[in-house]
Formats: sequence, structure tokens, C-alpha cells
Amino acid sequence: MSITWTPIQKQRLQELNASEVLQEMCFESHQERDRAYQEQEHLLVIRGKQKLQELLETNRRPSLSVLEQQLVEALTQEGFVQVVTPTIISKTALAKMSVSDDHPLFSQVFWLDSKRCLRPMLAPNLYTLWRDLLRLWEKPIRIFEIGTCYRKESKGSLHLNEFTMLNLTELGLPLDQRHQRLKELADLVMNTVGIDDYQLESESSVVYGDTLDVVKGIELGSSAMGPHVLDDQWGIFDPWVGIGFGLERLLMIKEGSQNVQSMGRSLTYLNGVRLNI
Repeated sequence: MSITWTPIQKQRLQELNASEVLQEMCFESHQERDRAYQEQEHLLVIRGKQKLQELLETNRRPSLSVLEQQLVEALTQEGFVQVVTPTIISKTALAKMSVSDDHPLFSQVFWLDSKRCLRPMLAPNLYTLWRDLLRLWEKPIRIFEIGTCYRKESKGSLHLNEFTMLNLTELGLPLDQRHQRLKELADLVMNTVGIDDYQLESESSVVYGDTLDVVKGIELGSSAMGPHVLDDQWGIFDPWVGIGFGLERLLMIKEGSQNVQSMGRSLTYLNGVRLNI
């Protein structure tokens, strides 16, 4: 007979960021399982306390903040300009992204009232900036934002209601360079984060249509390019590329975590460590 962890034991191990191998262990008896659980929980608690002590004595900044700084430095050195835009956007702006009442993403939006919501993506604001910057700057226009987005996601180890997005864009480049440029931008971000052996896969998005996703076990980033059907809504006619990443997912893969909840903004976790240890 193959005996696995109890649901409560498995949940606790996941909260403590136990490896997938450890979470899937099997035993020949209940006694063996419970003894192993006590040992493994003890080791994971010690590891968590050590990580919190490192935060206190050495790092003094959570990994999410450190990663954001590393990305800002890498992108600005490559000629991208960082922008900071509002978290609250209009229903009209969202509709211009095709997210109207009958769109699958519409039900995931946090609405403040009938006309305003918390942004579920960075793209509407970047489109707006493009339109004005085309009058003011020479092409190509390279801008990026790192900011919080909000969606009513299903609870699980891969989703957050409040998450940090990186969206980098380049407007006004030759049509025949778009695919190569997307690969270069994906390489730039992944090399900065310190993740290798990832794949680029073609997928279909409910907003952008066919996209090129960055994958390592899970989706880490998704890209798009124009001319695109959405461009007319914003008065954009030049070729462009854009690629977005969820920073918490990047950290999850980089640090070998099994739970994206531990990587984000939280009162339950600090720098990846469950605080009830």
C-alpha cells in the first residue's frame, strides 16, 4: 500500500516551500509518514528562519524589490526609458483593449465604480503614452513600466489577485525585425533574472491574439507585436513589439519556490518565508 501525506500535511509543506519531490513522497506506513513529516517540517522551518535572518542582517530588501531594481538597471542601460503610470484606469481605456462586458477578462476586473477600475494590465497606459511620445521623440520609442496589476484570479499556486508586471515595448522598428527583437528582449530579461533553459512558444491570447510566450515549466512572459487590430483604437500605425512578465512568477522559478503566493505582496509571507513558523 502506498501512503501519501494527509491534506493538512501537504498544505503545510507547500506553505513552507517544500520541493515538488518532497510533496509527492510515498510511504509504507502511517507511522513512517508522520515521522518523516515531523523531520521535514522541522528542517523547512529552520531554513525559513535562516532566510528571515539573512533578510534582517544582510539583504534588508525582499527579493521582489531587488529583482525590480536589477531589471530597471538592465533595461535603462539598453536604452529603454522607465515610465510610471496610474493604477486606476477608465472603463473606456479597457474597452479600447477589447475588454468589454462580454470579454472573458471583464469578470476578473476589480471595479471601483461604473467607470473606473484597478488596471488588470499595463498596456492601456503605454498605448496612451505612445500616442504622445510619437510627437515628441524620434523612433524607435523604447519605454517600459514595472507596476502592480489586479485580477480576480482563481486561487492556486500560480495566480495572484495583486501582482507585479514588467511590460517593455519598442515602437517604430522595421517589420522584418520584430520576431528577432522579441527574442532579444526575452533574452535580456531572462538573463538579468538569472533563468536559463527556457523556451519560446506560440500561444493565443484573449486580448492580443497570437503571441510568443516565454515558458519554463509555466508561462513566465507573453509578447505581442503590431500592426495589431487594437492599434487603430489608439491612433498607432507603426510596427511595434511588446513583452510582459510577471515578476512573482520569475522569482518563483528562480528561487525554486512551489507557491507564487510566497513571492508577492503579503502579510502571510515575507521574502518567500511563511511567517507562522
